[in-house]
Amino acid sequence: MHSSTARSVLVIGGGIAGSAAAIFLARAGVGVDLIEAKARDCAVGSGITLQGNALRVLRELGVWEQVSQSGWGFDTLGIRASDETGALLAEIPDVRTGGPDLPAAMGMERPRLAAILHGAAEAAGAKMRFGVTAVSIAQDDAGVDVTFSDGASGRYDVVIGADGVRSATRRALGIDLATHPTGMGIWRLVCSRPESITRTDLFYGGAGYIAGYCPTGPDSMYAYIVEDAQDRSTLTKQEQLETMRALAAKYHGPWDDITARLTDPDAVNYTWFETHVLETPWNRGRIVFIGDAAHVCPPTLAQGGAQALEDAAVLSELLIRQPVGDRLWEAFTARRLPRAKAVVDASVQLGQWMLDADPNADVPALMHRIADLVSTPA
Repeated sequence: MHSSTARSVLVIGGGIAGSAAAIFLARAGVGVDLIEAKARDCAVGSGITLQGNALRVLRELGVWEQVSQSGWGFDTLGIRASDETGALLAEIPDVRTGGPDLPAAMGMERPRLAAILHGAAEAAGAKMRFGVTAVSIAQDDAGVDVTFSDGASGRYDVVIGADGVRSATRRALGIDLATHPTGMGIWRLVCSRPESITRTDLFYGGAGYIAGYCPTGPDSMYAYIVEDAQDRSTLTKQEQLETMRALAAKYHGPWDDITARLTDPDAVNYTWFETHVLETPWNRGRIVFIGDAAHVCPPTLAQGGAQALEDAAVLSELLIRQPVGDRLWEAFTARRLPRAKAVVDASVQLGQWMLDADPNADVPALMHRIADLVSTPA
């Protein structure tokens, strides 16, 4: 079988993983088409916490300046009392996993991050189409033929499935990957940022397992409360708001400022923590999976975005340098699966300790182990 480096790549999914891969590949002269099922301005989610190892990849992508101007960086983590005082119990220097010249963490509004990545992909030469899906995918030894919902079709050297937790690409290939709820549900809200909030503080226990917040810009932030996973689907938006307000009112300190801002039903959402890891291989022929399509970790360690970015960086580096074939796919999975799985397992373990109220849980040791792991570039 004749093999050469990829000259044409289709990216399915315009989230963090797909957009980053499109930037890296297009910048290296690869012809990149990217399709995204949702409309362009439909980036969902409230805010995102990007750890240093995510920021390192964003710098490699050439978007660090825009990201740093749009987000809110911080280098310490606060632990606060879940009682009526909300007092600061500890201020912990956060590990700078991206290196000494990047913040330890940065909060950002998800739609803003999406817009920066989409703009950079187009500037690099990627052709992006929104509101478009793949209708059929058929591959042979030499390439992949794809027809699209807008009537177009194309042939590609490689297809990257970056279409999220419930990847339609993964399902179309008949890959049976069970996504499991972990037993926790999370209330999230976005609101304006009170002056009392300049970094992430965590409140363990109280009305939920954990409550916290993260500034995402000069006048924006998101906050969250984690509880037992429940069926909240029958609640109206107004009832969701009232439920979150009742939980928030039991936390104090800066939470008092947040609760006062909890007035918009559309600013609240509720989801369950989920997890899965695609075991080796992460490809089927010339179709390969990255980001949430390959691995999902509950947000307990805030590594989801970082792991997606690392996937994109490693895969792109290999596609630019190596001929498409078994050795490339084996190299990709070998570099990414153990690391992503370690992060997923640790994220799940952290939540399980809380669910079990485990008296022997060594949270600091787990967090240090993962920080050490991700401090080394992927």
